[in-house]
Amino acid sequence: MKKDIRVKILEIQRHANASVLMTVIPADGSMLPSIAPGQFVNIKVPDTDGVFLRRPISVCDVEENRLYLYIKPAGKGTMSLCSLKQGDEFDVLLPLGNSFTVAGEAGRFLLVGGGVGIAPLLYLGRVLRSKGSKVEFLLGGASKADLEMADEFARYGDVHVTTVDGSMGVRGFVTDHSVISSDFDAIYSCGPTPMMKAVANVARSRDIHMEASLENHMACGLGACLCCVENTKDGHRCVCTDGPVFNIKDLNWE
Repeated sequence: MKKDIRVKILEIQRHANASVLMTVIPADGSMLPSIAPGQFVNIKVPDTDGVFLRRPISVCDVEENRLYLYIKPAGKGTMSLCSLKQGDEFDVLLPLGNSFTVAGEAGRFLLVGGGVGIAPLLYLGRVLRSKGSKVEFLLGGASKADLEMADEFARYGDVHVTTVDGSMGVRGFVTDHSVISSDFDAIYSCGPTPMMKAVANVARSRDIHMEASLENHMACGLGACLCCVENTKDGHRCVCTDGPVFNIKDLNWE
């Protein structure tokens, strides 16, 4: 059930690439609604001239009534959010969208993220690990500065890294890492579309189930404005309501 609540910033970790990991709690002390891995929130940006639309942000993690949000400045709205301080408050609509499919039985899973798209994979990894699954993360960035959260992921599984400039891990893209050729029961991914399409090609060639969380531009987050429509094999579907997570078999990515 979606709720519009006010949250207070409990802690902010600032990273070298200007991104922040923000920990928030309900300002009134109430309990957060149930949130599944892959869902997102829509934040009302406080006190920022010219910013009227909410900003969709992936849920990075949920633990002990604390919501973790990984935000990277990309425009006026997200820049404003990244400038907030401990104790500041804002309104957030949550939870929105669908979620990754988490099987009941344990297995071996590869979670592939690029850029800010690494965010929802942390929560997913924790949930999969809690079910006894073997979790491996494959995280890509332009440089080491984009991957300061790697240690957070290491709590739930093995972490493999690629960077375009070679400053951390394997030089190149995620598809250049040898782990992607290993056997997995499923692959989950979030990040730039070209990256996910390349990973999808690997998954299809090996008949591995894969789900991708799309990052289409959004406005309302409720399926009313049709800003985030994706042309799928079932026709045009709103990423904010029918997604953001899709089985790659339903996407026109061939």
